[in-house]
Amino acid sequence: MQVSRLEITGAFEFTPKSFPDHRGLFVAPFQETAFVEATGHPLRVAQTNHSVSARNVIRGVHFAAVPPGQAKYVYCPKGALLDVVVDVRVGSPTFGRWAAIRLDSTEYRAVYLAEGLGHAFAALTDDTVMAYLCSTPYNPTAEHGIDPLDPDLALPWSELDGEPILSEKDRNAPGLAKAAEQGLLPDYETCLARYETLRTAS
Repeated sequence: MQVSRLEITGAFEFTPKSFPDHRGLFVAPFQETAFVEATGHPLRVAQTNHSVSARNVIRGVHFAAVPPGQAKYVYCPKGALLDVVVDVRVGSPTFGRWAAIRLDSTEYRAVYLAEGLGHAFAALTDDTVMAYLCSTPYNPTAEHGIDPLDPDLALPWSELDGEPILSEKDRNAPGLAKAAEQGLLPDYETCLARYETLRTAS
C-alpha cells in the first residue's frame, strides 16, 4: 500500500496493490496497518455508505459539524470519478483550497478525509459507484453543504462532458463565504484538537 499525504492537513491518498489473474482481480482498498501509520490512529467505522451515480453527477460539497464530525475513507469500486477534498476549516492555513484525485476501478485508489474537511465528487462514467467508510453515523442536524459550483472555490469540474447534475439540496447550498458568515464552518483548532484526541486514545 502506497500512501501520500495531500497538501491539506488531515487528507491522505492510499494506493493498494492489485492482484489480477485468470479469475479476475483481488484488491484491498483499506488496510488498517497502512492507515494507522499514516494518521496515527485506527479508523472507527460506524457506517458504510454506497452510492451509484450517472455520468456528470456531482455530489457535495458535504461536511459535518465538529465535534464529533465525520471522517470518511472513500474509494470507487466501479466506474471512475473525480474526488475532491475541500478545506472548509476556518483558520486553516489552506482554508478554501482543494485537492482532486481520480478514483476508479482500475487502480482502486482511496482517499481519507479527517473530520471537518469538505468532500465532493463528480462521476465520470455512468453507474459510477462510490464506497464510503464513515467514522460516525449520518446525523442530518449536523450535516452541512457548500455549493459545488461556487465560483470562489473554482472546483475542477472541467472533466465533465455535459451539464452537471446536482440535487436540489446541493444546488441551493451556500457558497463558502456565505457559509462562513452563517457560522456553519468547522473551526481549524477544534478539528486539530479532535485529531489529537483520536491519536492519544489509540
